[in-house]
Amino acid sequence: MVSSLSDNATRLIEARAAVATAARVQVLGMLLAAQSAQSHHALMAQATAAGRPLDKVTLYRVLDWLVEQGLAHSVTGQDRVRRFSVSHGHAGHGGHAHFECDECGRLFCLPEPAAPPATPSGFETRRVDLTLHGRCADCTHTS
Repeated sequence: MVSSLSDNATRLIEARAAVATAARVQVLGMLLAAQSAQSHHALMAQATAAGRPLDKVTLYRVLDWLVEQGLAHSVTGQDRVRRFSVSHGHAGHGGHAHFECDECGRLFCLPEPAAPPATPSGFETRRVDLTLHGRCADCTHTS
């Protein structure tokens, strides 16, 4: 499974006519495997646990590059921690909402596009950040 994630990550990066460096492939592979948005700290720990530690500055640069390329997006939770997820076809990330679990703190991308609220005449919407709050399925089932 790891090699298929790496292969997929490599294809996605090369489709951008970019160099698939080891760090880019590793980070995008971790995001592809994640079930929820991941913080920088969580990605650092995961890389270290896998025996492939990343320099923290390199990780920040790769994450920013993935966002710039439209391969990932970031969202900041109520704890002010920036988390990253793969962009599954949401150009510019403006097309979907998130769900943040108030109990465990995980942040999930919701699959349905979010319709932006209407704005007054003369306003121009450039980005919509919509986050629903509550308890995720795991936390609901454990209590």
